Amino acid sequence: MQQQIKVWDPLVRIFHWGTAAAFAVAYLTEDDWLSLHTLAGYLVLAAVITRVLWGFIGTRHARFTDFVRGPSSVLGYVRDILHGHPKRHLGHNPAGGAMVVALLILMVLTSLSGLALYGGAELAGPLRELMAGAPPFWLEALEEGHELLANLTLLLVLLHVGGVILASLQHRENLVRAMFTGIKTRGSE
Repeated sequence: MQQQIKVWDPLVRIFHWGTAAAFAVAYLTEDDWLSLHTLAGYLVLAAVITRVLWGFIGTRHARFTDFVRGPSSVLGYVRDILHGHPKRHLGHNPAGGAMVVALLILMVLTSLSGLALYGGAELAGPLRELMAGAPPFWLEALEEGHELLANLTLLLVLLHVGGVILASLQHRENLVRAMFTGIKTRGSE
């Protein structure tokens, strides 16, 4: 029998699924329900801030030092994926680590642009005083930028899901279940 090991701690799993849900709500309510959209955006930003802090002080596989690698390592891993024989990692693989960083950055930028837009267009939120009186062309640019960032985030989410499916197939393991339970099988890492 293969050894089961706890890899993803509860905070990482709650962050993952909570952020996915909050982003989906924010994305789907962009024009219709501003209060729900704003609340979901605040939740995304709070979750990202928490995850970044946890990336420095959290459990082994939650720490950035465990999974953030340089470009050559990421590109080498992607090459191995394309050749059909990537090395299995107990935590995030180099491509997954790069995706985590990219998603965190995009979610911060999307949230901050949303806060700025909310402050300028609605005269509400923590940036209202900074953004009050912003010229209309700034608000239009912010709105376009916010929408572009949200769409780029969605694109990365879709690539992330595709990567999880591919890795699950290549390594014959259910990574979605592991992100719910926190448990993976120790194997040839």
